[in-house]
Amino acid sequence: MNSEIERYHREQSPDHQAVCDLLASEADARLPGAESKIWHGHPVWFLDGNPIVGYSKQKAGIRLMFWSGADFSEEGLNVVGKKFKDASAVFNAAREVDVDALRRWLAKSIEIQWDYKNIVKRKGVLVRIDRPAA
Repeated sequence: MNSEIERYHREQSPDHQAVCDLLASEADARLPGAESKIWHGHPVWFLDGNPIVGYSKQKAGIRLMFWSGADFSEEGLNVVGKKFKDASAVFNAAREVDVDALRRWLAKSIEIQWDYKNIVKRKGVLVRIDRPAA
């Protein structure tokens, strides 16, 4: 695991650290070739420079966010806005994480991507990235 991400985990409460450890372990295992780093203050995984999944400490708990998750059509992921394609779930204990669902979401995060890497260059317009199923 990335040392910056390990440091981020150590700064969390024991319950939240366990959630972060589980999320990072699954992301590292299920996203081969992804780059992980602390980005805007929290752990994020990138494919070809495009952010696909990350998590952050929020008032409600550890918020797991998939940048393109609105198109996953998955129960358990909350879609809030209309402008972007993100969806998220919040956890306060590792036992709350449905690992099978998490693994499905991570698989979909490879297949279903919107190009956030170039959103500024495209003046806020998101374009779908076509990726073959794994």
